[in-house]
Amino acid sequence: MQDATASDAVTPSTLRERFDAVKGRVAAAAKRSSRAPEQIMVVVVTKTATPEQIRELLSFGHRDFGESRVQQLIQRAAQMDEHLSRLKELRGEAPEVRWHMIGSIQRNKVRKAIELARLIHSVDSLRLAEEIHIQAARRPTPVDMLVEVNVSGETNKHGITAAAVRHVVQQLDTMVNIRVRGVMCMAPVDGGKDEARRVFGLCHDLFDEIRSSGVGGDAFDLLSMGMSGDFEEAIECGANIVRVGSAIIGAPAPGSEGSDDQGAARG
Repeated sequence: MQDATASDAVTPSTLRERFDAVKGRVAAAAKRSSRAPEQIMVVVVTKTATPEQIRELLSFGHRDFGESRVQQLIQRAAQMDEHLSRLKELRGEAPEVRWHMIGSIQRNKVRKAIELARLIHSVDSLRLAEEIHIQAARRPTPVDMLVEVNVSGETNKHGITAAAVRHVVQQLDTMVNIRVRGVMCMAPVDGGKDEARRVFGLCHDLFDEIRSSGVGGDAFDLLSMGMSGDFEEAIECGANIVRVGSAIIGAPAPGSEGSDDQGAARG
């Protein structure tokens, strides 16, 4: 009985326990990188979450959620809007939900994505950025976005090559309807922690190089790296946004599409 209790203490079993454990790990990694926990934004990836889990996370005070498919983002946003409307009727107020689009976007779905998402993490081509610029023309404010970088050079990954990123950001900075806030990358699926650190370090160097050049101005301040398996390494390498799914939501059910984290930057 004592062994079972000790095991339960080590392995978080409830949503609250997993959420608190991740927040604790984020805080520790932030401290190791000489930053405050409040400087790190955790985007909870809700690809495999139930509506009840999202509502529960809202009750914990969490506000930032990410989806990797536009259609699912539409469904999630509608579900939460209905929930928040009921809360407002009952209590006179309701929290704000901040949605992040973290997966690939087809150009014919750009309009809906920018309507719902606070931040687009996955702009992986100049053509996509141009479409966002066109669709954002009637908005009162520019669309905030991150440029996805294929730092590792893997052929199966989306993203702009490391060598071209600065030039692309310079081009995007001339588009008045978008605002480039920074860059995003993923570590290779294989390679372990050392390879993740190498890729994150290279991405941080690119981010610093672009930022120090003045491109994007003061708005260029977001570095999105790291998922459930490597968010601590990402924070230690300079990330100020991490995208965490299964470490908080729990393992995907058998027969599901798989890890919500690796789907975080794809869709």
